Amino acid sequence: MDLQIFPLAVTMMAGPQIMSAIILVTTGRPVRVSLAFLLGVAVAVTAGVAVTRGVFGLLGAGVSLGEPSGQGSAGKIIQLVLVGLLVLMALRNYVRRATIEPPHWLGALMEADPRRALRTGLLVILFMPSDIVVMLTVGAHMEQHDVGFAGVLPFVGATVAVAALPLLLLLLFHRRAERAMPGVRAWMNSHSWLINIISCLVFIALIL
Repeated sequence: MDLQIFPLAVTMMAGPQIMSAIILVTTGRPVRVSLAFLLGVAVAVTAGVAVTRGVFGLLGAGVSLGEPSGQGSAGKIIQLVLVGLLVLMALRNYVRRATIEPPHWLGALMEADPRRALRTGLLVILFMPSDIVVMLTVGAHMEQHDVGFAGVLPFVGATVAVAALPLLLLLLFHRRAERAMPGVRAWMNSHSWLINIISCLVFIALIL
């Protein structure tokens, strides 16, 4: 997997995604529900990238994406469109920063069981606009650079590793992590708009 795409794994989990992982480690059964969540994330990322790779494969059969270095290629145009969408998302988050609140379903995760955690892992990847944009970018990159599906597995693994950080911290620093996680969760709840903007800016920088 190209290093240009590899860091996008961090962007995949920015926002409600990593907040979900943090909330799950503060539940009564943190290990079980967190592992179910990670399984959902892994399945969702794998399926999502497979679909976008297939879409751009079909597109490439009728419209050449061009060479990666070609400024006028279809692949480059797709990248610029994605950048435009990210700029709009960042501006929207800034304009609405005073009223943006975390989704209500995040609070319900405090009582999540493994089945709900698995479903959450699937949905926070497959239905988050930012993650859809990331997976479209990865799919376009794979088609443009003729990367086989095995080449995206490190990206999937990196995304799951980022999602697993709260659980790893809990296992390594049990009592300290238990004390710190609620504070981290509260800060992310009140600064979700800033996290979203930073994610968009990082993503734009990686594309450009």
